[in-house]
Amino acid sequence: MKKLFEGIKSDIKFKSAGRGHKLNEERSVNPDIAAKEQPKPRKPPSEEAQIAAASAAMARLESMQGKGKGRAKDTVWTPTKRELEVNQEVNIIPSCKNTSATGKESSSVCKIMFRCPLTGELLQKEGRESHIRKSIDMLSTTDSISASIMKIHTFNKDRDKVRLGVETMAKYFSNIIGNPDEEKYRTIRLSNKVFREKISSLEGAHEFLEAVGFQKKTLPLAGQEVQDEFYVLGSEALKSLDDLQRYQDCLLSGEPIRATLDRQSRVFAPSVQAAKFDLPDDFYNLTAEEIKREQQLRKEKLERGAILRTKAMREREEQREVKKYKYTVLRIRFPDGYLLQGIFYTWEKLSVLFDFVHQQLQNDWLPYELIAPCGQKLENEQVAFSDCGLVPSALLTFRWDAAILADVEAAEGHKAESGLKQELLSHAESLY
Repeated sequence: MKKLFEGIKSDIKFKSAGRGHKLNEERSVNPDIAAKEQPKPRKPPSEEAQIAAASAAMARLESMQGKGKGRAKDTVWTPTKRELEVNQEVNIIPSCKNTSATGKESSSVCKIMFRCPLTGELLQKEGRESHIRKSIDMLSTTDSISASIMKIHTFNKDRDKVRLGVETMAKYFSNIIGNPDEEKYRTIRLSNKVFREKISSLEGAHEFLEAVGFQKKTLPLAGQEVQDEFYVLGSEALKSLDDLQRYQDCLLSGEPIRATLDRQSRVFAPSVQAAKFDLPDDFYNLTAEEIKREQQLRKEKLERGAILRTKAMREREEQREVKKYKYTVLRIRFPDGYLLQGIFYTWEKLSVLFDFVHQQLQNDWLPYELIAPCGQKLENEQVAFSDCGLVPSALLTFRWDAAILADVEAAEGHKAESGLKQELLSHAESLY
């Protein structure tokens, strides 16, 4: 039987080889066969066919979006692995430079910038701390108390140490306010163990005590012949206990002065490059040690590719991929094709995005929806961007509430214009 099947295979192979020819004969190609082998050029679809295809695509999108309407508002949407892959393949181009059609590199449209809360200036990532330090130092010349409180909370990175020091100084103030006639509460010995460990090592602490009225003096120790340094509250400061109470409250309620992430809100005209993102290196949240381990992780990933993994293992890997990024850039496409762009931290909530969009709307009282790249409607505003598959970038779709919009247009007698404010549209940029 084996020989029989081998013979059948040989016959089929021989017959499929085509017409034979002599060894000294030039092979000629049958023009009929050659004509059959050449593919015919594909005719472009007619205008009617294009319109029909577009209508069908829109109908599919509407049906996909309609399926998510029954989802409870408090349900957390966790994207599947395929949705994350689609978001990364279609919406993300992690290049550090944006190159136009002319071949010239244009400035990044996803640049990370920060704004100083004291001066309002825009800052780059590298110059944030030095600028804030200079700003607080300049404030010291006009408001030494506020500046020293800012220094305590901003320049000392150990938050537990700051908390203990602030609470200790607040206790000094409470004792003075509660017992203004007791001299022992108005003096602080600099060599005291509690003062040295909890207060003296804090940057800005000495400036604060001196700004509120403490004076450094050398006094003899009670019952001893030696002297030591003390902080003594001056008589002028004791005249207004309400001011001391206010200084104490400011010290306790102080917060670190940090440059805030600027949204870099920009509006782009309709463009086929809407889903193309130019991500700078600042978007990555990798430390030096993590970068060194990156090659090892890739090697392990290849080895795990041949191993059957559980759902929990796959979810952990997906979350690890998301945590590589510190920022995310989001674009919202409006019905007229215009694009609104903003930059956010990956751990911020969706409520921040809705507030950002709301501030740019011309008719901010009309209800609207935001649709994720996979067609899912964003509903739970307390979910972080990293939990919605919107990291490190995504193209969202803006959609008015159709029923309410129809009523408004019928009442006003004309079709509603673009959702964005006119002053924003007048400064719309081109996206290359």
